[in-house]
Amino acid sequence: MKHLLLSTALLLAAPTWASEVWVTNEKDDTISVIDVKTLKVVRTIPTGERPRGITFSKDFKYVYVCASDSDTVQVLDAETGEILHDLPSGEDPEQFVLHPNDKHLYIANEDDAVTTVVDTETRSVIAQINVGIEPEGMAVSPDGKIAITTSETTNMAHWIDTETRKLFANTLVDSRPRHAEFLKDGSELWVSAEIGGTISIFDVETQTEKAKIEFDVQGVHPDRVQPVGFETTFDGKFVFVALGPSNHLAVVDAATYEVVNYILVGRRVWHMAYSPDGSQLFTTNGVSGDVTVVDVASQKAIKSIKVGRFPWGAATKP
Repeated sequence: MKHLLLSTALLLAAPTWASEVWVTNEKDDTISVIDVKTLKVVRTIPTGERPRGITFSKDFKYVYVCASDSDTVQVLDAETGEILHDLPSGEDPEQFVLHPNDKHLYIANEDDAVTTVVDTETRSVIAQINVGIEPEGMAVSPDGKIAITTSETTNMAHWIDTETRKLFANTLVDSRPRHAEFLKDGSELWVSAEIGGTISIFDVETQTEKAKIEFDVQGVHPDRVQPVGFETTFDGKFVFVALGPSNHLAVVDAATYEVVNYILVGRRVWHMAYSPDGSQLFTTNGVSGDVTVVDVASQKAIKSIKVGRFPWGAATKP
């Protein structure tokens, strides 16, 4: 009986970690942590200046944060939120992507016109690759062989061989490319153009454009329809696209490239992250300072969660 009581007490005393969505707040220099079950902010974590891009290590033990105005990438303990150390990153890191090897970070340095590659284990820069002016978006193929940097002023997607760490192609896109993602097991590259108002879709094998998606939100001036961040659903059927100051998400059929729905969210929607099971989508809305929760199945907004000032990036911890 004593053993049973002791076991029960230990079980009750053991910490239970809920699934969370971590949201960077540009103006507050903080991260808001949202409990996925309760849909409430459960803690606020201080960071360096102007946090933007955010991602977890593959084992979810560490959080990497682009502290853009601190010119560094910070590494946080994913349980405690404690800042463990900084990584060299080059000037003004905005977005980054973690290579599938869980070791190399590819970082877009907006002020330097370079992509910096950092070894997270040795905490050292292992390469700097010259790209276009004002690099912003970063992506890496599922097999880890190709990295992409988008340059906002040059209006290009730059294709990097991750083995040689050299450019092997440059492809034109529409004005001010923001975000890039590999879709369909890495056979397609999607790139959003904020001012151009489009998403360009490239065949990865040939680096040629195969389709272009345009958006038309009823009652919204075309100048305010600015695609930025986007994510595909877990089943690969749809892509949710943040349309910036239009305050809407677009839902795109990934097979036909047709826009099938628009969803009203908060003001100046930037980026997004799914719940661990993919049933809910959390969007960061910069101007309204909140996160919209979208039910993926019904494609409807179901809740707004107040966070810090100018939320930007989002990442999920299961």
